[in-house]
Amino acid sequence: MIGNFFYNETIRKSVIAFGTLFNNINIKKFASDGKSISTVKVPIAYGPMQRFLARVEQQSNFDDNVAITLPRLSFELQSYTYDPARKASPIQKFFFQTPDDKKKVKKMFLPVPYDIGFRLSFATKLQDDALQIIEQILPFFQPSYQVTVNMLEGADEKRDIPFTLRNVSFVDEYEGDFSTRRFIQYDLDFICKTYFYQEVPTDESGVIKKVQIDYATNIRAPRAQRYTVTPTATKDYNDDTATTITADINKTKTLVKVSSAASLSVKTYIQIDSEVMYINEIDGINVIVKRGQYGSTITEHFDGAIVNQVDAVDNELIPVGDDFGFSETKSFFGPDGKTYSPTLGRDVDV
Repeated sequence: MIGNFFYNETIRKSVIAFGTLFNNINIKKFASDGKSISTVKVPIAYGPMQRFLARVEQQSNFDDNVAITLPRLSFELQSYTYDPARKASPIQKFFFQTPDDKKKVKKMFLPVPYDIGFRLSFATKLQDDALQIIEQILPFFQPSYQVTVNMLEGADEKRDIPFTLRNVSFVDEYEGDFSTRRFIQYDLDFICKTYFYQEVPTDESGVIKKVQIDYATNIRAPRAQRYTVTPTATKDYNDDTATTITADINKTKTLVKVSSAASLSVKTYIQIDSEVMYINEIDGINVIVKRGQYGSTITEHFDGAIVNQVDAVDNELIPVGDDFGFSETKSFFGPDGKTYSPTLGRDVDV
């Protein structure tokens, strides 16, 4: 609970994502005849605009230093607000894969939704500069702009985070004597709808590959039957290239001619292109099959197409989240006086 160190860098990633949206804004300077004479990239930095304006006020040279300093963009983080409208069940968990090993999965509680408030400000000396900047920003927010963020390091947990423009205001400081500098300042308020995650668990659990249940007639009776279920691959994963076909196959044929049937067996599955077939009979290089197995689509196949086996090797390669079938076995026991130990992974004496 609270006290265990973890740092998912959620706020840091949000700040970087927000600042990156505005790091390529430019303004153009025009001559009296309307021709563009220069393009200036507007610098952006994290911090309150008042700090930058205070530095401008302290410049001793009125004209040159102001021209160099302005226009300027700045942004700052302003608030955190819990968003109950996006909150899911507090006990619900989600699963994700580790990128280094797709067979390993981790689970953790769903993240907590928060709204992070940002303010983007910019100051210019000329009204036209301000209009150029604001018109490069407003068309992209209707009123939101989404940025894809990898929320957890070491996990494929990406979310589209919306940045919503809530308000635009500006101030034109034109009053004062001739020694007072003029600033035109715009403030744009945004809400970032992000999520905060708890600590990523360090323990990894593998995908369940086997379910085993022992039945008894009553709680005191010895076990009578064992029911076991294991996942079965419904397609080829390892491209084992058992053989190739030597003649075209249309959608109605059940006879497949292959270059060699030495590695094929009756009552097993093969895959040609994306279609899975069941082998009913083998006669030399002639293979009689049942088409369109495991919901695959019956299609035409052409001479030279590769034949892959769908076998026990593929059962071990089923990735998390993919479709698969089941293999079921039933075993019956006599009075053997044993029970299954999950800790030892075998039957032991009672």
